[in-house]
Amino acid sequence: MVDTLDLKSNGHCGRAGSSPASGTKKVLKSTFFFFSSIFIIKSPKFLFVFNLSVIFVALISGQMIAKNLITDGIMPLKTSDTGRTALEWMEEYKVSHLPIVNNQEFLGLISELDIYDLDNFDEPLGNHKLSLKNPYVFDSQHIYNVLKLVNEQNLSLVPVLSEKGNYEGSISLQNLVKYFARSLSVNNPGGIIVLEMTYNDYSLTELAKIVEENDAKILSTFIINHEDSTRLDVFLKLNTVEISSILKTFERYDYFVKASYGEEDDLDDLKERYNSLMNYLNV
Repeated sequence: MVDTLDLKSNGHCGRAGSSPASGTKKVLKSTFFFFSSIFIIKSPKFLFVFNLSVIFVALISGQMIAKNLITDGIMPLKTSDTGRTALEWMEEYKVSHLPIVNNQEFLGLISELDIYDLDNFDEPLGNHKLSLKNPYVFDSQHIYNVLKLVNEQNLSLVPVLSEKGNYEGSISLQNLVKYFARSLSVNNPGGIIVLEMTYNDYSLTELAKIVEENDAKILSTFIINHEDSTRLDVFLKLNTVEISSILKTFERYDYFVKASYGEEDDLDDLKERYNSLMNYLNV
């Protein structure tokens, strides 16, 4: 059984039609119910599939809600600040958006384009027209709601509001990337296998069974849909760099191994590049 959150669905408060608080409760409830299955976040081209034990622990500890993802050190602008100040702060924070807040009241999110469109950098921000609509999440909302908003409005930063509408802070895109890198076990040592198959042939249970038959575990996985096709690329991040026996087993079961990456391959590649550099320098 698969629980799916569609990034193209309307609204930004949990699932379509739900309130911010109920959205979090529904995700938590579904995690209990689908504890032995998989969890998918879907966009037009990508599917991210996470191990539910990781999702379960993160939800219980509250790590995956917006208020716990707020980036430290990003100060909001005031309506009295100028466009020039906003551009300087954006450069400093490495973002292209910043919230405008007066006395904890969130007034909107201004972008670089909004400032350049007015073409008067010394004009107070209160005189600028803001192009973004409802560019925020509530502090109790799930990280998927944050990611959905970033995707829909091409944001570099997402403001976080309390249930009463007060500004609490912002989540930078860089912070989101770091979080998902941890969720996808990017920093964990291990090999990567890429399988190509049809949607009907995809079964995470079967893939995990093959991997575990070879005394390994799947740390994380994500899927890329082929455009205008029912075919998928399935990426498996494993807990071991010794993947040769796993590759042979997949091939024995008639899976098409599109690519594979192990740290031993990376070391061989590094040695080859080093030798090429040394040869070039010797010449």
